[in-house]
Amino acid sequence: MTLIKEIDYGTPESPSVKSVTLTIDGKSVTVPEGTSIMRAAMEVGTEIPKLCATDSIKAFGSCRLCVIEVEGRNGTPASCTTPVAPGISVKTQTPRLAAIRRGVMELYISDHPLDCLTCAANGDCELQDMAGAVGLRDVRYGYDGANHVFARNNGEVNFDWKPKDESNPYFTFDSSKCIVCNRCVRACEEVQGTFALTISGRGFESRVSAGMDEAFMESECVSCGACVQACPTATLIEKSVVAVGQPEHSEVTTCAYCGVGCTFKAEMRGEEVVRMIPWKDGKANHGHSCVKGRFAYGYAHHGDRVLDPMIRESIDQPWRVVSWDEAVGFAADRLKATQEKYGKNAVGVITSSRCTNEESY
Repeated sequence: MTLIKEIDYGTPESPSVKSVTLTIDGKSVTVPEGTSIMRAAMEVGTEIPKLCATDSIKAFGSCRLCVIEVEGRNGTPASCTTPVAPGISVKTQTPRLAAIRRGVMELYISDHPLDCLTCAANGDCELQDMAGAVGLRDVRYGYDGANHVFARNNGEVNFDWKPKDESNPYFTFDSSKCIVCNRCVRACEEVQGTFALTISGRGFESRVSAGMDEAFMESECVSCGACVQACPTATLIEKSVVAVGQPEHSEVTTCAYCGVGCTFKAEMRGEEVVRMIPWKDGKANHGHSCVKGRFAYGYAHHGDRVLDPMIRESIDQPWRVVSWDEAVGFAADRLKATQEKYGKNAVGVITSSRCTNEESY
């Protein structure tokens, strides 16, 4: 068993019914009009480096890792915000682009904590992945970023430093690891619609803030987890991952909390659920969730959880564990006997609110 990986196309799918044909790195591709070049490249198996882009939210174009070259055009536009056009020829890998991407990554890493080996996101960090993807081997600007150390090299107190916010019971927020990609802010706005997060400050002092620079639990955050899922680093990360470690395998399942039937990816370590990730192709939830489905899965390991079917002949007898075949047969026989004795209208059914609509029907 392995972790199920979902393809991230970088930008949302275009709803257009018109098609456009272009060439990307010598490969012809036909996609709907309005599709980003980044998404079109993924359609032919070419993954362009990215940090601020993900296909659950609109393109933003701030990280500048996804730059490309278009024949006949000047500059190196961002592929996430540049739509396809008929007949254009795009290059995603050139020495010029490689140098730009490495330079951008140097700036990110120069202001990022160098604690990868002890970081809870080690091995599941997009910043780490992109550093490898662009071939980063050295940082010319040093590693003394101002945002992630309490005291500067000379011992002075660093007033830019902010302690980790652990007020939320389900996830932590470590501002020192933030790359200000804006993905969490946009996910809160576009996916959840809560508008609990914002970017405060300008330039090098930019940082993600909950509400009016409050703790997460004091803000309007509803703990849906959209920001955590969108975060490419360990800035926002589930406390369960910090405590248990990275998951090893996963299964696609249906949330058991209510009748909506949201689809989730249950990520596990051994037999323990580490986290529940909303499944992007879920027909009911389309990659989103509420706080219950996302974080309140403790019942799965509760000591009182019934794991096997049980029957009893009468209310004064103890429950007896049986097979599913015996349990279903027992229920069918009793229902049939009741109907034969008292009529077909004598039987009614009450189902749990946690059953899906399909199960109840």
